[in-house]
Amino acid sequence: MDAYITPSPLSGRTAAAGSKSDIHRLLICSAFADKKTEIDGFFCSEDILATVRCIRALGASVDISDRRCVVTPIVNFAKNPLFDCGESGTTLRFMLPVACAVCDNADFSGNGRLPERPIKELTEALSSGGVCFSSTKLPFSTKGRLKPGKYLLPGNVSSQYISGLLTALCLLEGESEILLTTPLESAAYVDMTLSALSLFGAEIKAENGEYTVCGKGRFSSSEKAVADGDWSNALFFMVAGAVGGDIEIGGLSLSSVQGDKAAIELLKQFGANVEIKNDTVHIKHGNLSGCDIDISQIPDTLPALAVAAAFANGKSRFYGGKRLRLKESDRIASVCALINSLGGKAEETEDGLTVYGNGGLKGGTVSGENDHRIVMAAAVAATGCKEKVLIKGIQAVNKSYPTFFSDFKKLGGIADVI
Repeated sequence: MDAYITPSPLSGRTAAAGSKSDIHRLLICSAFADKKTEIDGFFCSEDILATVRCIRALGASVDISDRRCVVTPIVNFAKNPLFDCGESGTTLRFMLPVACAVCDNADFSGNGRLPERPIKELTEALSSGGVCFSSTKLPFSTKGRLKPGKYLLPGNVSSQYISGLLTALCLLEGESEILLTTPLESAAYVDMTLSALSLFGAEIKAENGEYTVCGKGRFSSSEKAVADGDWSNALFFMVAGAVGGDIEIGGLSLSSVQGDKAAIELLKQFGANVEIKNDTVHIKHGNLSGCDIDISQIPDTLPALAVAAAFANGKSRFYGGKRLRLKESDRIASVCALINSLGGKAEETEDGLTVYGNGGLKGGTVSGENDHRIVMAAAVAATGCKEKVLIKGIQAVNKSYPTFFSDFKKLGGIADVI
């Protein structure tokens, strides 16, 4: 599907969707708990449904209704289950080590760009723990169970390697260690995992790139869990406010460990007017100026912040995001193409992007690149353009935020699907 966006500033109030990252973690922990868990603030997307599909394949029961989900944990593990991870990198990188901890054999599949996304270092670590793989890329089968022990992982390829293995080691009996061989990037995502595991009774000591896990074989449920509001998806509407609108977003916890919460300070640095009261962020247009941003810890913010940079005056430089080339699209190239297609000026670097802001964008046609964040960034950019914008492939938002365009329209956005 494609959509024409007619330029129109966004204004009004909306509520943040439930955090996709948090919900993945809560679902998996709930599936291996000692009793049922009710997850409030639940929000469905294609990626979340991939994780639901996988824990069901193992034997969990999942009942979803509105913004609530009840998970009945696994009693008898399925033999030789098939894990269809769809296009969800989080699902694959969490469920692979978890399955290796509890299954003698399993099959994994995925589609879209997922078979091309990095997993080598994780499969090598799992192989060192006693697991055999039929192939080095999806689809593949696993044979053998993971054993407690010492595991080496890089910290600068995917934080999901560490998160998935931490979860799996909790499901073994005995002590294990994870040692990072390179500095950790996107550290906040590991912090989210540690927070979720702690909620379910895990005992993990984290210190100086070393994690010691006291595996208990199962998690302990407190019966209720509440998902965070999603700072990553909310950022797109924040940027819409910054470039010409006036928006309030509720349901965002300032005590959240989500790394993308840092984007608030970055938007202030650009010159946006930002007010925060309780769980609500109020953001409106300001005189934006270019700035330099290290995105190594918050790479997913690039598409939205690059749009803010295009509406700023002066040059902005984003660096430290080499891993963005391995996302749903090559996100550095995709964001660069987005800005240039709309009449701005951006240039790729090896690990980021330079945006030459000139106070706005003209309009034109943008390819969504089958990437949810590119589509949302394009829609937000279109609100401040001088002419209409055609976005091709808007269905990509279903991966993380299927109600994005509905919320967009409620805030005054004009989107005509064709």
